Amino acid sequence: MELQDLLLTPFYLAIFYGIAYGVRGKVTNAFTRRYFIPALTLKFVGAIALGVIYQFYYGGGDTFNYTKHSTIIYNAFGESPTAAIRMIFSHGEFDALTSRYTSQMPWYTSTTEFFVVRLAAIAALLSFNTYSVIALFFAGLSFSGMWAMYLTFVRAYPLLYKRLAIATFFLPSVFFWGSGVMKDSICIGALGWVFYGFYHAAVLKRNMLFSATVGLLGAYVIMTVKVYILLSFMPPALLWIFIENNRRIKSAALRAILKPFFLLLGVGAGYLGATNLTADDDRFAVDKIGERTKINQEYLYGLTKDQGSAYNIGAIDGSLGSIVTVAPQAIVVALFRPFLFEARNPVMLLSALEATMFIYLTVMMFYRTGVLKSFRQIASTPLVTFCFLFAIVFAIGVGTNSGNFGTLVRYKIPLMPFYLAALYIMQFQANSAKKLGRFASTEKRASMVARAA
Repeated sequence: MELQDLLLTPFYLAIFYGIAYGVRGKVTNAFTRRYFIPALTLKFVGAIALGVIYQFYYGGGDTFNYTKHSTIIYNAFGESPTAAIRMIFSHGEFDALTSRYTSQMPWYTSTTEFFVVRLAAIAALLSFNTYSVIALFFAGLSFSGMWAMYLTFVRAYPLLYKRLAIATFFLPSVFFWGSGVMKDSICIGALGWVFYGFYHAAVLKRNMLFSATVGLLGAYVIMTVKVYILLSFMPPALLWIFIENNRRIKSAALRAILKPFFLLLGVGAGYLGATNLTADDDRFAVDKIGERTKINQEYLYGLTKDQGSAYNIGAIDGSLGSIVTVAPQAIVVALFRPFLFEARNPVMLLSALEATMFIYLTVMMFYRTGVLKSFRQIASTPLVTFCFLFAIVFAIGVGTNSGNFGTLVRYKIPLMPFYLAALYIMQFQANSAKKLGRFASTEKRASMVARAA
């Protein structure tokens, strides 16, 4: 960060807030309105804070590597606008016109990283190549998807607008790691649009064209940057559709007969979708998941095993069977660790505090409601079923791949809003059931007194 950041950032912030206040009335109601600007502000704070932490604490990192690449494209515009435009729309192919620039970019042939570079380059052109302003652009894009995610949750459970705002916007790890010039910011924003599009187009069947369009655009971004997020999303989402269709059958007997069929159909469709989605990408091919997981886990574990932030969930030999064996440990690691005593730095401490909150809410939910009733409640509420399945599938994926808490805290942010939202919904349903029970008991006693009189 330089003097240019200090001079231009306030000016661009004024522009962004002007736009935000202009659109707020169209995307909020009397209840959600109060969270729009504070949530956006947290995203901006997270974007700037991430840059500061990487510069002064880590001494560099991916966020600056992205902007170094985008700076090359930005500078190319002053020399050869045609070459710069070609780089933005390129797909890693050799081009004689751009080769003197792309030879300086190690990530030019990496589809996932260069997608972020493209976005950063476009933002650089609009901000005089100012890092902090580029970060604000990323925060704004991410916020748009997060707000769509929040509106989707609130559409399903409007009375929970306060707690759902906490789940979506106010988890420190989510607004810190999901706001700056990083793949994580783009992906969690895109996931919000996928969730919004899927719910409105496939479940509610409203605003079909708009919902399908934004959902598919979000899916394209995730497929380009982190396809494994979409792999974790698809099976629970397709299962959700079949459960919803099963619920709409009026005959209770027919519902009971068809439910196993719908469940199998949902799981099968999810598997086929995941297989076809990765057919042309060996890195995420379903039949090579075990092998790739073993390589990633060993590499990331080795990077930090001497720093106290590595974790070991058991041996992974490259087979799917070994992943199934360590899956319970992976779920615990992703959802409930690091424990407070495992925190080795301020970033890990924040993650440990969040994990402690997850432990407390989970234990209290199952304790107050009962284990069997809790599982029945999960199975009987399609949105909660989806949220838990997505969180668990994603937890297994990142828990087995990360190898250290420093990487895990970034990788796991897509699951966090869904898991916490599911806990809040279950808590709301349990409290509502108790209130109805007390009301019914009161009515029954009043009826008995009336008859006795």
